[in-house]
Amino acid sequence: MLLPAVVFILLFSYFPLYGVIIAFQKYNPTTSFSSTWIGFQNFATVFLLPGFTRAVVNTMFISFMKIVAGIVFPVMFALLLNEISIMWLKRSIQTLIYLPHFISWIILGGVFKEILSTDGGIVNTVLSRVGIRPVFFLGEKGVFPYTLLFTHVWKEFGYGTIVYLAALTNIDPGLYEAGMIDGAGRWRLTWHITLPGILSIITLMTVLSIGSVMNAGFDQVFNLYNTAVYETGDIIDTFVYRMGIEQAQYSTASAVGLFKSGVTAVLMILSYYLADRAAGYRVF
Repeated sequence: MLLPAVVFILLFSYFPLYGVIIAFQKYNPTTSFSSTWIGFQNFATVFLLPGFTRAVVNTMFISFMKIVAGIVFPVMFALLLNEISIMWLKRSIQTLIYLPHFISWIILGGVFKEILSTDGGIVNTVLSRVGIRPVFFLGEKGVFPYTLLFTHVWKEFGYGTIVYLAALTNIDPGLYEAGMIDGAGRWRLTWHITLPGILSIITLMTVLSIGSVMNAGFDQVFNLYNTAVYETGDIIDTFVYRMGIEQAQYSTASAVGLFKSGVTAVLMILSYYLADRAAGYRVF
């Protein structure tokens, strides 16, 4: 049963590692991996490109916002959902908010472009009806990062909510009964019992998120961004795509990708170390 997964990992994760040497060559497709070896020259070139620094800053800024929102909103919604006593209603809402997680950004990109359009989009139509000027959500550089944040939260917060709902089921109901006997209301029960009860899971999910700081979501950004928002919306992955696929600068694109992978590896090790220290979580 494991064989298909092992073959998949070998073909798409380990076998392509040989191509890392392109980052240290003046790569020419005609000579393939026998191209001239130039060491770290590609890295020196990349680090001097103004677009590279911008892409790194944008990646970290967007990722940080997504990490914070990916903790806050699921926790808040899980607490609200936990208060619903009608099980069929609770499960129906849980299913509805979970479904967007399975929808591809290819589809959602087209949907959001229509919804957020300044030409007949439902959001700007509503804004104009209440006297607010239309907002160019996908073409205004100051607004675009927050558009990415909002659409990401809409798609993924349901997935995170399930994690915290599962954690809530492990809290001893007797603690709530004792709190109510002592005269605690719903807010005090939440503050002194519910939140401390899931604090270890919140801590664990937060520290594990550190490893994804360099991943701002290529699928989402690629399907929503355009040249007008490169200044605030261009991330490392889209930067690599344009250099490697559109401009055929294979060596420099590989250098950027290797840089990102190296930083991500360090952050992953740090996140698992912090997870062990803060929440007692170990991989092995």
